[in-house]
Amino acid sequence: MNPTTIQIVGAVLFGIAIVHTFSVAAFARLADANPRHKGLWHLLSEVEVVFGFWAAVLVAAMFVLVGFDGAVEYVDSRNFTEPLFVFAIMVIAATRPILQTAMAAVRAVSRLLPLPGSLGSYVVILTLVPLMGSLITEPAAMTLAALMLATGLFSRGISQRLKYATIGVLLVNVSIGGVLTPFAAPPVLMVASTWGWDLSFMLTNFGWKGALAVIVNAVGVGLLFRHELSRLAPVRAAVGTPVPVALTLVHIAFLTGVVVFAHHPGLFLGLFLLFLGVANAYERHQDRLILREALLVAFFLAGLVTLGGQQAWWLQPLLSRMTSDQVFFGATFLTAFTDNAALTYLGSLVEGLSDAFKYALVAGAVTGGGLTIIANAPNPAGISILRRHFDGETVNPLGLALAALLPTVVAALAFRLL
Repeated sequence: MNPTTIQIVGAVLFGIAIVHTFSVAAFARLADANPRHKGLWHLLSEVEVVFGFWAAVLVAAMFVLVGFDGAVEYVDSRNFTEPLFVFAIMVIAATRPILQTAMAAVRAVSRLLPLPGSLGSYVVILTLVPLMGSLITEPAAMTLAALMLATGLFSRGISQRLKYATIGVLLVNVSIGGVLTPFAAPPVLMVASTWGWDLSFMLTNFGWKGALAVIVNAVGVGLLFRHELSRLAPVRAAVGTPVPVALTLVHIAFLTGVVVFAHHPGLFLGLFLLFLGVANAYERHQDRLILREALLVAFFLAGLVTLGGQQAWWLQPLLSRMTSDQVFFGATFLTAFTDNAALTYLGSLVEGLSDAFKYALVAGAVTGGGLTIIANAPNPAGISILRRHFDGETVNPLGLALAALLPTVVAALAFRLL
């Protein structure tokens, strides 16, 4: 490895961003201790701002080290389709018509389970919605599940232990719940066409294992907290007056269209702008659109794309030297510190990989997708919706990692032993 100066700077800034991610609580305390600069410290305490901020520092360094043309060329070479898609899908999926439809499906399935209180709906949300991610994409599934948990459970005074256990299982289940198809999970999407993985391949090699792990995780955390969940009344319907069926179908059509054209920003952004017009025309059937939250998540992901582009020089050689067993556990670990889609993409650039290596790389990447906020693209969306219900409105990164550890082990056993 002979990294350039800017590659070294990029790696250092990437490391600083990771440390910053785990230190946002310290910046929140600085905001309280320094009223004069409270706004700046508060901005730096927003976990969604972290990678965007350090990406801006990287671009500024590029202007100095490689010049104006070099910096602009690098930014232009980055693919920001995923951040734009996540922004659009989050806003649409969080609308009242979509949320009420999802809640109706959850209640219908919950009634089939002879479980007391909120236990049935809790298990269904953590099972059905993540698996729906294989069809509506993982970011949409994460948004729906987080909103349902926020309104139906987190806002009802549950314990911090249950909140952390729930968000840990949610992030892991969304990461492994999208592997039933080749187009819904970002780490799978990055390699599916290159390696020729179709729907049949995903179902037989990944899908049923991921679905089994999702069920085990959801049922396990439900049983662990069954006494607390049983004492809560069943999850209420989505907030707001009922939406006309025709308008609900229009929203479903917008959601479907954005998913279908997920890799064509000109098309899905056009649909999104049209959706904004419809939402404004029928404002009485809408709750507040989560534009701010979605923009912050998109900014986070755009920063990750910008910083991640300078990590190939050390990640790719590291992966290429591993055996299939080593790459599974290595990918699970590395995913916690770099986006799993970036990890599988770098692996797809290595020629002559065995089928066992390819499977291990993707399986490890999705297995570790719930350990941190940066491990999987949909994670910032879920955390941005749920964090206001945690102490200090912050999800402690170490608490999240510990909460996701056991569900991650379940996923690892499913993908390695079955």
